[in-house]
Amino acid sequence: MRRFLLTAFLLVSVAALAAGAWALWWVHQPLRLAAPAVDLAIEPGTLPRGVAQAVRDAGVDVDPDLLYGWFRFSGQARLIKAGSYEIESGITPRRLLAKLARGEESLRAVTLVEGWTFRQMRAALAGEDMLKPDTRGMADDAIMNLLGRPGVHAEGRFFPDTYTYAKGTSDMAVLRRAMRAMDKRLADAWGQRAPTAAVKTPDEALILASIVEKETGRAADRPLISAVFNNRLRTGMPLQTDPTVIYGIGPAFNGNLTKKDLQADTPWNTYTRSGLPPTPIAMPGKASLVAAVQPAPGKALYFVSRGDGSSHFSASLDEHNRAVNKYQRAR
Repeated sequence: MRRFLLTAFLLVSVAALAAGAWALWWVHQPLRLAAPAVDLAIEPGTLPRGVAQAVRDAGVDVDPDLLYGWFRFSGQARLIKAGSYEIESGITPRRLLAKLARGEESLRAVTLVEGWTFRQMRAALAGEDMLKPDTRGMADDAIMNLLGRPGVHAEGRFFPDTYTYAKGTSDMAVLRRAMRAMDKRLADAWGQRAPTAAVKTPDEALILASIVEKETGRAADRPLISAVFNNRLRTGMPLQTDPTVIYGIGPAFNGNLTKKDLQADTPWNTYTRSGLPPTPIAMPGKASLVAAVQPAPGKALYFVSRGDGSSHFSASLDEHNRAVNKYQRAR
């Protein structure tokens, strides 16, 4: 009897060692996937056994019970984090668990470009198929209400930058991040406001920055363009800037700005109305925000494009007319 028990014990021990050796081998072997890469979504509150099943359902050829056993044996089962993951070919059970325990989500990125309007920004977000389109069909003012800014015009309130997000993230989350980023950038710029700046509030600085953004062809000209508009505001001259007129026309603008357009009054027509328009006309970047509150020194009141991206600046109308003849009329 004693010999039988000893033999049985040895057999069980050998089997356990063999199983342990196989498990150690298995956790380092690549898992087979239904595609070169599969997407795995783990909802908040999913238990480890449910995670193992979700891995299988995502297209990973693995026994969920075996994978769950590995989760439990590793001691990291409770560390698995909810999120959106991309599982790539060659991943092993060991690497998969490490990925889930660290929360290494699959991130995408969307870039919001300086000078874009809110309409263009929304189109870019709508084109991101990995973003959850929660704002689809919503009016701009409804979006601002949800963002906690009721009555605030959406234009220019979002900072142009590249934003990363996990698959399934709401487009509203990206908008909220961009809005907070603009709040911070605007506050930082306003804190650097020069005594020569004519803008009186951060909102006025944001509006002017959006005009500077649309008028700038060369980065170095931003403070000079800002100086022209600050000087005009200070002296009561109309800003007379084409981008504001174009913004007022809206989607109906066909790319050809006419004399009739310049004479058609809208709240954004700075030829027919004095002072700043009521809202920004685009998303200004950091450089334009700073330029709006730190205009270059000088008395320039006019500028005209040289045709190479740069501008010629003039302090008098006679000088400006000569520059227009030289650069625009080739006289």
